Amino acid sequence: MKPSTPATPGAPTGVPLPSTASGGAPPPPPGSVSAGECDLVTVSARQGLEAVDILRRGDAAGPVLHDNRCRTLGFLVPPGTADGWDVPGSACTRTFGRGLPLAALAGAVPEPPVAGTGWLLPPGRDDRVTDPAVLREALGQAARLIEAADNCC
Repeated sequence: MKPSTPATPGAPTGVPLPSTASGGAPPPPPGSVSAGECDLVTVSARQGLEAVDILRRGDAAGPVLHDNRCRTLGFLVPPGTADGWDVPGSACTRTFGRGLPLAALAGAVPEPPVAGTGWLLPPGRDDRVTDPAVLREALGQAARLIEAADNCC
């Protein structure tokens, strides 16, 4: 998937949340579970927090979950991402309808959709999830930063 680019300088990047609203809602991409759901990329909390910082600098972070034990973070990504996800140290899971009706989540800070989790970054009013290509780059950069810090001194 090609990363999004803002139409105007300073405009947020990202992928619009799939919508189940009638009228004007884009059809789900081929191979997606269905509109209104998403896939979830999970990573260690350490790498995930670095990636969140990187994504937020570029205004490209979508909703992010954390487990209550602070061991993992989960990035919401468009449906179908799991089909081609191959980033070492992470996993991408399809929701298969168990998951997240994102159109209902946008706007208010909802209860987290998974027991034992909380929102690090809740869904916003701008209806976007994290672009998988941008997330892939941020996770790679985060891994390199962690490796450099661990090997320093």
